[in-house]
Amino acid sequence: KSKKLRRQEFDNLSAPTMSSGAPRGNGQTVRLPRGASLSDFADRINANPGSLVQEMFTLGEMVTATQSCTDETLLLLGEHLGFDVQIVSPEDEDKELLARFNIDLDAEVDEETLVSRPPVVTVMGHVDHGKTKLLDAIRKTDQVAREAGGITQHIGAYQVHVEHEGEPRAITFIDTPGHEAFTAMRARGAQATDIVVLVVAADDGVMPQTVEALNHAKAADVPIVVAVNKIDKPEANPDKVRQQLTEYGLVAEEYGGDTMFVNVAAKPGIGIEDLLEGILLTADASLDLRAPIDGHAQGIAIEAHLDKGRGPVATVLVQKGMLRVGDSIVAGNAYGRVRAMLDENLTQVSEAGPARPVAVLGLTAVPGAGDTFLAADDDRTVRQIAEQRQARRRAAEQATMRGRATLETLLEKIKEGERTSLDLIIKGDVSGSVEALEDALVKLPIPEELQLRIIHRGVGAITENDVNLASASADATAIIIGFNVRPMQQARELADRNGVEIRYYTVIYQAIEEIEAALKGMLKPVYEEVELGTAEVREVFRSSKVGLIAGCIVRSGLIRRNAKARVIRDGAVVAESATVTSLKRFKDDATEVREGFECGLTLGGFGGLQVDDVIETYEMREKPRV
Repeated sequence: KSKKLRRQEFDNLSAPTMSSGAPRGNGQTVRLPRGASLSDFADRINANPGSLVQEMFTLGEMVTATQSCTDETLLLLGEHLGFDVQIVSPEDEDKELLARFNIDLDAEVDEETLVSRPPVVTVMGHVDHGKTKLLDAIRKTDQVAREAGGITQHIGAYQVHVEHEGEPRAITFIDTPGHEAFTAMRARGAQATDIVVLVVAADDGVMPQTVEALNHAKAADVPIVVAVNKIDKPEANPDKVRQQLTEYGLVAEEYGGDTMFVNVAAKPGIGIEDLLEGILLTADASLDLRAPIDGHAQGIAIEAHLDKGRGPVATVLVQKGMLRVGDSIVAGNAYGRVRAMLDENLTQVSEAGPARPVAVLGLTAVPGAGDTFLAADDDRTVRQIAEQRQARRRAAEQATMRGRATLETLLEKIKEGERTSLDLIIKGDVSGSVEALEDALVKLPIPEELQLRIIHRGVGAITENDVNLASASADATAIIIGFNVRPMQQARELADRNGVEIRYYTVIYQAIEEIEAALKGMLKPVYEEVELGTAEVREVFRSSKVGLIAGCIVRSGLIRRNAKARVIRDGAVVAESATVTSLKRFKDDATEVREGFECGLTLGGFGGLQVDDVIETYEMREKPRV
């Protein structure tokens, strides 16, 4: 029966059956965090947790007092007891958490403490329209060569210095990825920015992701400077780009509008100075770029990754205050003391002011891309904030975890008429990629009978904990996706023993396409033949019970019982797809015999072995998708 029907049946019962002792509310509002337990609910309404357990049992739900509950369960119980349950959003919950430590991120700032700061510029646009090439021309670096497939996979922040009207000025650039799967990262970049540079290729015109990026910029309510790129190509038509963007509300200044359009060509370096000047003119005319430098630092984590030698490294953009080496900071669930700060040239800096991007070393964990960071008075404060955030996030994740299904049994369950789900664990090299991959997978158009859930995501190598989580269910296994990461040796062995599937990717859209194909039943495992070893037949014996027995010496590798085998005679294959049915060392059965040792074996599927034949054994292994 549905929960609604069970609730109606219970409400129709007579009053004496309500013997749990749980209080009844008269529309009283109860605010609960996501993943709250019945004990948390009981604390809010001054009730005994056991009475709420009994109420849930009467409603047909088996829930313990300390178990994390889904939003649906909390709302159902609240409605049944007469309380107006409100599930607190993560943002509001975080504000309430910080308020306990007397931290107000939105506190008013004294005008006298404000100083001018550089503009923060986000580069957006369609894939392959030259965004990173344009930044290369500005930074005189070659970021494109380091990216898989020529597509920017990570987000980075850089500060460049230019001369404007005889004064040295700084501009902070945030480079965002070019594939449509990184919509979430582009959106986050727009929220942290002052000006958006919309890159449109003059030979390609306005494309779907151009409109997508434009909508993000408009939602962030920031000025837009359009860089019409690739004007050096013969088929370039900058005027067409101006006309197309007019349809989306961007009217060029030469057409009587207020949007600055700049013609550039990134490869030969045409128009770069004009673009920088346009950015600074737009900043001076439209924005009041001032920020306080007093007080604790606040800002946003643009990107984060796990470095082998340095540990967690977070690229942060300071928005308020001054961040110094030695400060205690918390970013999302990570906290620590700033051990060192590096600029975009990997040069150590001692402090960073507003609009300054730096890489911070010294955190205990990898924060999520887009997490806000703040400095506090001492280590104890940041540790308590991070621990409470971790507990809150863990409760929310546990509330959404249910039974899992494997990719192999997915179609079988669908055929049986069951609604089934596929659980994924995503591990990547940087948090921005993990977040974007998760966002893209959740939005996949999949059939109604399927469900896709991300049960865990993280940064760094695939560990034994990930494998244990994947195989936690007794009859189901989650799939682990490794994005630019590989498993540790112990984790690889554990995955092999438990039959946990690990898939490897370096370009995000390959992962998206294959998971979508797998969900629709179109993806077939790719197997490759792996040679195990070879053995030379020295003698052949006949047995009335088992047939031909070959006395062999292993020449290379190993011979394994039940392995596939082929027989080679004078360089030609005379038997294919035979099987090593039995294997002995002297009179003892053996599982495998290694190089240099003698053995006796029988082959199933071939009965014509001769002296000097070579037996080549192999096995078919699923090929990792790299």
